Amino acid sequence: MTGKPRLLVATGNPGKLREYAELLRDAPFTLVSLKDVGITQEVTETGDTFHENAWLKASGYAEMSGMLTFADDSGLEVDALLGEPGVLSARYGGDACAYDTDRVALLLRNMENVPWPRRTARFRCVINIARPSSNGNGQPELLVSAVGSVAGMVQYVPEGDDGFGYDPVFHLPSFGKTVAQLSLEDKNRISHRGNAAARTMARLCALCEGSALKTRG
Repeated sequence: MTGKPRLLVATGNPGKLREYAELLRDAPFTLVSLKDVGITQEVTETGDTFHENAWLKASGYAEMSGMLTFADDSGLEVDALLGEPGVLSARYGGDACAYDTDRVALLLRNMENVPWPRRTARFRCVINIARPSSNGNGQPELLVSAVGSVAGMVQYVPEGDDGFGYDPVFHLPSFGKTVAQLSLEDKNRISHRGNAAARTMARLCALCEGSALKTRG
């Protein structure tokens, strides 16, 4: 037993879970996953913004688990596509694009006539931390909200075997390579999730000492 309060990291994405386990390793919490607490139900992401979807997931899973819950929503915003795929990044192309490689291929097809100077884009991440209602009948409380982003370019062909999602085509000019070609350490240092997670750390530590952590979990 560590004596640390538990924090539910509410994602079913193995890549995200791996990144957050590293990003939050020094947080004063014992991190648990949805699988650890036996939650298989998914929160439907009906929001029009990353903020709305992050809150839907944080509040929904907080109520399901009775635990302090960390959830994010993130995606790729491409300027030449007017911000697409945006909040639909994980569902880009619908049922016809079941895998990351399918969605990357669709993105590249949609950008095949876009010249390099106009292939600007950014990854954006919104993190929410929610506390469930004390009696189970009220609304969860938003304790932390943080935003992170990283700018880059969408290159013409995928490169790199690490990462997930759109990492193989997201080119970082400062590194001269794609996110999928970075080590996990370098990715976490500069990524949108790394930026957002870093902004939550001070608040997380403060919460660890306060009554905000008095939940059913």
